[in-house]
Amino acid sequence: MFRFLAGTFSNDLAIDLGTANTLVYAHSKGLVCSEPSVVAVASDHHGRNDRVLAVGSEAKAMLGRTPGTIRAVRPIKDGVIADFEVTEAMLRYFIHRAHNRSKLVRPRIVICVPPAITSVEKRAVRESALSAGAREVYLMEEPMAAAIGAGLDVTAPTGNMVVDIGGGTTDVAVISLSGIVTSLSIRCGGDKMDEAIIQYVRRKYNVLIGERTAEEVKISIGTASPHAKTQTMEIKGRDLVAGIPKLVLATSDEIHEALIEPISSIVESVHMTLERTPPEVAADIVDRGIVLVGGGSLLRDLDVVLRERTGLPIIRSDDPFTAVVYGAGKALDDLELLKQVSFE
Repeated sequence: MFRFLAGTFSNDLAIDLGTANTLVYAHSKGLVCSEPSVVAVASDHHGRNDRVLAVGSEAKAMLGRTPGTIRAVRPIKDGVIADFEVTEAMLRYFIHRAHNRSKLVRPRIVICVPPAITSVEKRAVRESALSAGAREVYLMEEPMAAAIGAGLDVTAPTGNMVVDIGGGTTDVAVISLSGIVTSLSIRCGGDKMDEAIIQYVRRKYNVLIGERTAEEVKISIGTASPHAKTQTMEIKGRDLVAGIPKLVLATSDEIHEALIEPISSIVESVHMTLERTPPEVAADIVDRGIVLVGGGSLLRDLDVVLRERTGLPIIRSDDPFTAVVYGAGKALDDLELLKQVSFE
């Protein structure tokens, strides 16, 4: 009886628990929350008694700016849970936020996970969600959710290829008949691009910049193509020799040079997946092309570079950033489809 009542009042949720951002879709409401996967934790002077101070955008603003007693933590590293307790606190915050802070609700939740996740990691995700107040938890592979979100018919006997470039991982998958035919997950995504920019600025200008600055540079003037129109941007950081704040002027050509390695890793993973694809399915991909999703796919000219290197049509989904969570949301609204594409 209680389960029935809990279900009646519940508003089912789909959560894209990403390394960089967490997006929440509520049944019949659409996207209700899109915030960075960052939690600010305060502890006393002995390093004990952790309590959550802020989650999401508020916590991200604290990254790299906190005093000794506060830590801004990113609990998900490379697509998997690195800090169990903080992830649980973050999930609880997002669930309560989606339900206007109501604690009575016990929703059914679909959580998107990378395809290469281990059974131990699956259990950690499921237990985090149950502890945070879920009634039932379904796990769904991110490329599958992305394909549904990009409007592909995943139940049909035709092959679709999806490249999901997230913050921590890039997942490449070939999907047919509600299942993944072949997939590859590499720990290279938006974060690796930011890291490459930090290292490049450090080597070239002897200036140290933070994660947030690197991300701003990537979004503003980052490009995957060497032939893109040159743009410039002022970067503020700390001079490693003099130890004082310094301003340098960087160009998009330099940032492209910094990004060569992570982009090559992504292109290589697409090639490797294509090599493993059965010939009949490969024939479908030649006709239908490769669908690009994920925040990382918004890098300027990345689709052009992939088209040049693979010779295949590249389609960037309408909103790459939300494709995964909308796909999970569609599956949530269609229980039959959800049972086919998720693993309990």
